[in-house]
Amino acid sequence: MNLRTVLITTIIYCGVLCGLQSASANDANEQTPQMRAAPVTGYSAVGGPARIITLGSLDPNTGFKFLLDLTTRGAAIEKATLSEFDDLQYKDRPPLVLLSPATAPDGSPVFSTANQSLVFTESKLQLPLDKLEWDSSAVITDGARQSATFEAFIKDKATGQALAKLTKTYTVEAGIYHVDCNLAVENLSQVEQKLSINMTGPVGINQEDPRSDTRKVFAAFRNTQGQIDAISRDIKKLQKAQTTEQKQLYVKNAGFLWAGVTNKYFAAIVVPQPESNTNFCNWIADKTGWFVNADNLPDSGDETIGIDFKTTTIILARTGEPKSRKNLDFKLFIGPKYKSLFDKTKLYKDLAFTQIIDFMSCCCPTAIIHPLGFGILALMKLLHGIWPHNYGIVIIILVLLVRLILHPLTRKSQVSMSEYSKFNMLPEVQEIRKQYGKDMMEMNRRIAEVQKKYGVSHSAAILGMLPMMVQMPIWIALYGAIYASIDLRGAPFLPVWITDLSAPDALFRFRAIALPLFGKLDSFNLLPILMAVAFYLQQKLTPQQAASPDPQTAQQQKIMMLMMTIMFPLMLYKAPSGLNLYIMTSVFGGVVEQYFIKKHIREKEQAKEQGLVAVTAKTGGKIKKKKPKPFFKT
Repeated sequence: MNLRTVLITTIIYCGVLCGLQSASANDANEQTPQMRAAPVTGYSAVGGPARIITLGSLDPNTGFKFLLDLTTRGAAIEKATLSEFDDLQYKDRPPLVLLSPATAPDGSPVFSTANQSLVFTESKLQLPLDKLEWDSSAVITDGARQSATFEAFIKDKATGQALAKLTKTYTVEAGIYHVDCNLAVENLSQVEQKLSINMTGPVGINQEDPRSDTRKVFAAFRNTQGQIDAISRDIKKLQKAQTTEQKQLYVKNAGFLWAGVTNKYFAAIVVPQPESNTNFCNWIADKTGWFVNADNLPDSGDETIGIDFKTTTIILARTGEPKSRKNLDFKLFIGPKYKSLFDKTKLYKDLAFTQIIDFMSCCCPTAIIHPLGFGILALMKLLHGIWPHNYGIVIIILVLLVRLILHPLTRKSQVSMSEYSKFNMLPEVQEIRKQYGKDMMEMNRRIAEVQKKYGVSHSAAILGMLPMMVQMPIWIALYGAIYASIDLRGAPFLPVWITDLSAPDALFRFRAIALPLFGKLDSFNLLPILMAVAFYLQQKLTPQQAASPDPQTAQQQKIMMLMMTIMFPLMLYKAPSGLNLYIMTSVFGGVVEQYFIKKHIREKEQAKEQGLVAVTAKTGGKIKKKKPKPFFKT
């Protein structure tokens, strides 16, 4: 059931709900419990006074990883604030609020892990619970553990008889990034009850990337081979989804394991605990992602995503019998997307939480990019720990190291391209393609003849592209690792200029202005301008194919080169400075590399013009003159 349906159903079945006055924990005992009635069903839900209860702490010395603000409204998490991370605002950096209330279309708040409604399966009647203030107990502290319990009673409105009891308990523990939650449903009537519960998962996760919104909903399933497959829907897909099927998260013939919401660096994941001897959850029926924009204005800042869950039918025996109570247990992970954390915690490792780390590998298979990306992340942490203790220097070292390792392949590619570009075969090749375009076999045969005529083999062109193809996954993985590394979040490079590698470099700031097709501009970023210079130098030094004989085509090629030089820095103007530092270092490194490659090509051509044989091991490292061929063979 999606959020809109829940809200409409709530209004229909509840009528005008009685509002409760908010109260602080200090005067909670002075208020009388309130009742929310559902006249249509004849049932009512009884709770207690409105209250906010806190679990955990923001003091890192206590060992707690977060502070939870629990609300009696829906027995939910109103807010989750991390103790080890700050909100990277420009002027003020308060502790990072990871989960916060979403705003429904009717203006009401939607909280994480709220119990939305109780459905009586046989009668199809639905009793809303998300606006009910549940009764709450005091916080219980047991060493490094804290817990709080909420209760609600379902009663027959006519007789006042209690029909069912809902008990929800949250438990947090120091040193652990997840919350333990137990929802118990107990039948208090003399007849069997068949129920299902609609719940909200984590909602209100904030946007981390300053350039693009990378928020997603994830769900993981265990397939018949025992492997874990994760699927996702990003915020744009959820916004465009028109049907419930497009929002649902499911995999055919696979058991559900977990689902959650993520942004670039953090995640909130619900892990329902399996029953019996199964290795997957069998009491969650539907998992539905949703997008909400309360004011319907694009990019206004209140857009958010979340997940709704619906349980399977719960059959409760009459009161006093063994199966009159049902316990639904789940864990809620709230924390950073650290691979090291996921690897060292058995629960997270067994559930393959690493699948939520996104390397943005759009053009390469995940099976290639993920191992490379994780290897580069490990190397970055290793280098950071050994000497520089500065991730900006680590990025520069890593980029130059990769360029040095790949230099033989790059040189071979550039030499092949240089040799291939000398032969101005383009007019003849274009004519052949124009004449024999419909006959591929004949066209390829005639192009091969032209290549033979100029002494160019087809393998030379392939040889020029092959090293580039080999290098591409490595560079993409390096880009993805720098993009996804949470270690760069808030990490400084230079004290005045680049103070946060996960944000634009912002040499200085000014009053924000809005530009067409560019959006808000509030800082002067120097790195993209340096990149433009690097791109220009690289294009001037890179061996180009022979120029087109058509003046108009040649002019178009020059304009295209100029546009590429300008467009890349514009596209990356608001990109995180860590990514721009990587690209700029790579391009400037390429400029230096191409200088030496061009020098090598020049020396090779001069040696060839002088009739000298290239140096090889057989010549003992000395250049020898070519031996003249005899006029005739004897």
